[in-house]
Amino acid sequence: MSDTEGDGEIAGGDGEIAGGDGGVTTVAAPHPGVPGPGAPEPEKGERTVPVRSPCPAPRAPSPALPPGDPAPGRPRGLPGLFWQDPDRTGFGVRRFRLGPAREHLENAGRACVAGHNAVIAGEPERIDGLREELRGFAYEGAGMACASLDVLTASGGKRLRNLLSGQGVRYPHMIHLGAGRGYARLRMRPMWGIHSVHPLLRWLAFDGFGFHQGFYAADRTVGRQRTAGLLDRTRRAIFDQGVGRMLWFHECAGVEDVVLRLAEFPLGRRADLWSGIGLAAAYAGGARACELERLSAAAAEDGFRAHLVQGAAFACSAHLISRTVPEHTAEAVLALCEVGVEEAGGWTDTALVALGHNAHTGDHYQAWRAGVRKAWARRNRGS
Repeated sequence: MSDTEGDGEIAGGDGEIAGGDGGVTTVAAPHPGVPGPGAPEPEKGERTVPVRSPCPAPRAPSPALPPGDPAPGRPRGLPGLFWQDPDRTGFGVRRFRLGPAREHLENAGRACVAGHNAVIAGEPERIDGLREELRGFAYEGAGMACASLDVLTASGGKRLRNLLSGQGVRYPHMIHLGAGRGYARLRMRPMWGIHSVHPLLRWLAFDGFGFHQGFYAADRTVGRQRTAGLLDRTRRAIFDQGVGRMLWFHECAGVEDVVLRLAEFPLGRRADLWSGIGLAAAYAGGARACELERLSAAAAEDGFRAHLVQGAAFACSAHLISRTVPEHTAEAVLALCEVGVEEAGGWTDTALVALGHNAHTGDHYQAWRAGVRKAWARRNRGS
């Protein structure tokens, strides 16, 4: 076990959980591949070019929790040891960069804490009292809580499986990310007890593991660029995707700051870091379209635009499954991928189908990511 593990405290539950949305207007997502009402059919072979809106002033974020706060009270006994203080979700506590997107991003942390605490209190139904665009982050917290409780009770992953097949069925990506954070909080590697959940998405637990290590040990993970020990090449790549996702929050969605921070990392790690940044920028939001276009240009200059696109495509897939696509995600995908949400999400489906029915290993997961990059490259060649 490396000295980077388990920096989040268990007793006292005062760790912050950040994920990333700020309560913006959402748009209903049509089924992937189905054009919206009144949309003209493109000519055969014609490439449709999405129209970007001019760069507007940042939107004011809405409160993370609706009137009638759904947060339950702290339970007694062992569950209370895992309780997380909702008042400690601010970036200032972690010495993250502060900027215009601060409240927008902190709202996701508040939602994540609400979801975690709802499971710990035995009241997971409270999660659905959150606004739709924040529920994904709440289910990330729920996945974290379920994984932690499964380990402590040696249930073999029963709570996590029940969450994935029941109430959280529309949020599998976020729940698996949260599971990785739960293991990190217990100073354990992911995978123990979650072998029987989704055979490929379970690898996202290492993304959540990397996010947690970056969030709770930023000096080591970001400042000194340490990684967790005893990880093979595949697991370390996914770990770095999670670190990249965390960097979006660490730099408060400041594009220029993100680019400068990335430049400090070794070249061999940047591809996966760019992937995580693309995922967070599209799923969480916080930057305007014109800023994201600069991010895309910077990724291209660094030689990793395809990885940025791949991360954004994963964000699209996660939102489409949840049936809620926030407006900021639609705008981000236009800026980063130059396509709509349905097309970018479709790349992930096509790449997954290409792996066959028995895809389950870390190499399969990496091939899935590579397949998304190839789909984007093919589209660009045909334009």
